[in-house]
Amino acid sequence: MTTSRTIIARETAPSSPSDLKIIYQATIDILPLALATVPWGVLCGSLAINVGLSPLQAQLMSLLVFAGAAQLAALTIMGAVGSLTSMFSSTFVISSRHLLYSAVFREHVRKSSLGLRCCIAFFLTDEMFAVTCAYMRKHKVFSPVYAISSGVVFYLIWNISTFTGIVAGQHIPNIEHLGLEFAIAATFIAIVFPEIKSRSILFSVISSGLSAIVLSIFMKDYALIIATFIGMLCGYLTNDKECTDE
Repeated sequence: MTTSRTIIARETAPSSPSDLKIIYQATIDILPLALATVPWGVLCGSLAINVGLSPLQAQLMSLLVFAGAAQLAALTIMGAVGSLTSMFSSTFVISSRHLLYSAVFREHVRKSSLGLRCCIAFFLTDEMFAVTCAYMRKHKVFSPVYAISSGVVFYLIWNISTFTGIVAGQHIPNIEHLGLEFAIAATFIAIVFPEIKSRSILFSVISSGLSAIVLSIFMKDYALIIATFIGMLCGYLTNDKECTDE
């Protein structure tokens, strides 16, 4: 009887001080990146209203899809009266980078419950991935509490900013022309630059960036995909050389 009570008490106990500390750290770490995407969220919300979605539909898009770049791409295609096939193919290509993110986390979560894995998968964003990887490098361990906490904080701020955009889109004309999309580039720059710690990553970033700029002039529809593969190839080849030199 005593053993049973002990087990029940452990399972129903509140978060331990260490968990609370991890949640606090995750919140502090993700907050700058989350706040940087506020203009992006505002743009998503206002653009959704401008293309004809109702306020409820616009908010549900952020609540259920929760993918900023994919949302903007889908809304842009909707505004241009594009086909459903174009919308799905574009969002698939844009979101395909999450396959790489999930491959990094796979070994750390494959023995976890299905519910936990689904939760981490839903909250997995560029920003959550970046801060979680930084936490892993620093502490040499993967923390589901940290990953989910950072994801939840980002999710809340993203949806609040989307709601702000929905309200603003109904009262401020042409809000999409205010240059809010710069937040997209600024966010990814903030994520990428701290990760440039080796020659292979530097070559990968430079080659993919230059390729994207040049290819967008000649083949706009495929520039991002081709530039991604060029960056990966350059990173792989230069990493080979680094290993050889050692």
